[in-house]
Amino acid sequence: MGERYDSAVTIYSPDGHLLQVEYAQEAVRKGSTAVGLRTDDCILLGVERKMPGDLQEERSIRKIRLLDDHVIMTFAGLTADARIVCNRAQVEAQSHRLNFERPVSVDYMSRYVAELQQKYTQSNGCRPFGISCLIGGFDDNGKPHLYQTEPSGICYEWIAAATGRYGQTVRGFMEKHSDGMGKSLDEETAIKEVIRTMITVTPMGQSQFDVAVLKYDQPLRMVDRQIIADYARVIEKQNELEARQAQQLNNLTQS
Repeated sequence: MGERYDSAVTIYSPDGHLLQVEYAQEAVRKGSTAVGLRTDDCILLGVERKMPGDLQEERSIRKIRLLDDHVIMTFAGLTADARIVCNRAQVEAQSHRLNFERPVSVDYMSRYVAELQQKYTQSNGCRPFGISCLIGGFDDNGKPHLYQTEPSGICYEWIAAATGRYGQTVRGFMEKHSDGMGKSLDEETAIKEVIRTMITVTPMGQSQFDVAVLKYDQPLRMVDRQIIADYARVIEKQNELEARQAQQLNNLTQS
């Protein structure tokens, strides 16, 4: 039946689905994993990165982008689609700054991206953007925000969010450990939480993801790979110790 109703994005299936939008969501589920965390004073984004080829320039593989000095974005899904959305969002941010002589708010930027995605779900001759975006930043008063948009055009604000290949698993892990994901985390602890989430729940190694930190009125900072490696080794040892203790407790319970 799907073949009759997926030829155009504007056609509903009898059960009320837009199949082209669901195909776009499937592209997101096959994309690189991205994680976002909001604390009282910083925004952290962690994203899976593909290892560059021997002849490829590593700097050309960028999954974390600045939309403005105070707003950052990462994504899961089709990289080419993300480039178009990012470029449009950057132009909108600069246009807003020129017209209103003030920086764009994170809420406005997130709604703009969501509206752009939604427009492509009801226009003939187009297809939905196959990306889900995590957008974080600060308002004029220094208050941090973290939003997630979907191919359908929905937009929600989160304290911690995840999307991509392991997005659902990562989100479940963060909800289970939500006490450690609170707003009161300092920067170092927040970085450790993002790294712990990435290496505990997913099969990614310490060299397979990037972590970025944005603080109010400060430039975007990529966490050094050596720092990630050092934290990852400590976390892996903690996970191994917890696994051994759980196994010992299980053996005592059974005996």
